[in-house]
Amino acid sequence: MVSREGADSVRLAFPELGDAELAEVRAVLESGALTMGPKVAELEQLVAAACGVEHAVAVSNGTAALHLAVLALGIGEGDEVIVPAYTFPATASVVRLAGATPVLVDVDPATFNLDLGKVYDAVTARTKAVLAVHLFGRPLDWEALQSAVPPEVLLLEDAAGALGARWRGMPCGGLGAAGCLSFHPRKIVTTGEGGAVTTSDADLDASIRRLRNHGLDPGMDIVEPSTNYRLSDILCAVGIPQLNRLDELLAERTRVADGYTERLAGVVDVPDADEGDTHGWQAYVIRLDRRREAMETLRAEGIEVQIGTYALHHLTAYRDQGPFPGADEAFERALALPLHSRLSDDDLDRVAEGVRRFA
Repeated sequence: MVSREGADSVRLAFPELGDAELAEVRAVLESGALTMGPKVAELEQLVAAACGVEHAVAVSNGTAALHLAVLALGIGEGDEVIVPAYTFPATASVVRLAGATPVLVDVDPATFNLDLGKVYDAVTARTKAVLAVHLFGRPLDWEALQSAVPPEVLLLEDAAGALGARWRGMPCGGLGAAGCLSFHPRKIVTTGEGGAVTTSDADLDASIRRLRNHGLDPGMDIVEPSTNYRLSDILCAVGIPQLNRLDELLAERTRVADGYTERLAGVVDVPDADEGDTHGWQAYVIRLDRRREAMETLRAEGIEVQIGTYALHHLTAYRDQGPFPGADEAFERALALPLHSRLSDDDLDRVAEGVRRFA
């Protein structure tokens, strides 16, 4: 089959960048304040407001956000942290990097989020936290998660793909002790690379700020060694205009998602959110039995598609755990379709027609 890569290809993602972002970057370059300057603080204020929290700390990427949150919460050697068996590997890797043990728990293959009944069964005396993911932007049932664990177990949000999503009207990224965001180019707001930690705990905020900057405290002392997870003003400038139009960006993604659902509901298993919740639409991930064949064919025809994410127990680093039938099903059947505001109705028709052949 001849590939159709090129001008007529349907791209998987396309960041929302334009003149406003160029103007913000130009202003930073002209100011000479390239890092730890006013644009960092401005982006942090916008992120905190979007997540309904008191504080946000800009960091170099979403993995750094997760790592700093785990460290700042005092999670380390001897602790167990429950993580989904189906997620991007960073969710589990930061737990290992902190010296703690990631305990994989199966997911509901219909929602891609943690199977909360299995979370209850996985809690032990060593369980320090649950690192809960709103995967692809679908809010996890937070009340059910709270009911599944003892009150002393910390709840930490991996909201990397859930900026703009809401659980029962409350912003994701503001539900747990801390929330972790990513500003990767496939996210609704991008800085190229970048991320943030959100919290309403002033002490936790201070700890994360210290840890992102070599462990330096305001008195220029290093109480504990750390690394450099700072985000530059140049990259913050890229994200600021998008945060200012977050509702507009989410509306555009919702338009595309609704268009796919209209075309594919009843043909394949399509994503949704619980009643009363707002999906963040970081990705539009369908489920179909002939996923591998569909992915290979659609790519050859110039339609960029991707797997959903990883079943961690299929990776060498986490192969000692399982079985996880829900994660297996999700991994084998999930297919992410192109999702960005530049998609036209003709593009949606083309993608849907391609998918229907494998239903």
